[in-house]
Amino acid sequence: GFCTNLLLAQTPKHILAQTNSNTEIRCELRNDHAGVYWFRWSQERQNFEFLVFSNLLGKATYGANITQDKFSVRGASSHTSYSLHISHLHASDDGTYYCSVSQSSQLLLGSGTQLVDVLPLPSKTTQAPRSKKPMRCVTKTKAAGKKG
Repeated sequence: GFCTNLLLAQTPKHILAQTNSNTEIRCELRNDHAGVYWFRWSQERQNFEFLVFSNLLGKATYGANITQDKFSVRGASSHTSYSLHISHLHASDDGTYYCSVSQSSQLLLGSGTQLVDVLPLPSKTTQAPRSKKPMRCVTKTKAAGKKG
């Protein structure tokens, strides 16, 4: 069975993100564990999907049809804080994301983060383009991840 648990603090509760942007969900753990699982509940498909498991060594195991350039897990060396990084957001990524740890043969779930993908606003608006971050760091982090 699944049960949400206070040992896992998950932030934020809601994410409203634009198509093709990136986002991150954080999970704080307050007890010993062997690694962190990430799941997504899809309202549309009515299913609970396993995304990725990251063990204490930082080795990631991906679920079926889950790609590494879409989801990556970053963990603090203290093993008390993990974040799930989701890139190239798309409407199909909508859902509620849960971090989870296995304890005495049951899965404890975090509080959940609801992700809603919204189309970017038309660029006609007169806002300053402050959200344009340089994208050059993407290739570097990928190369670094392959080493070791």
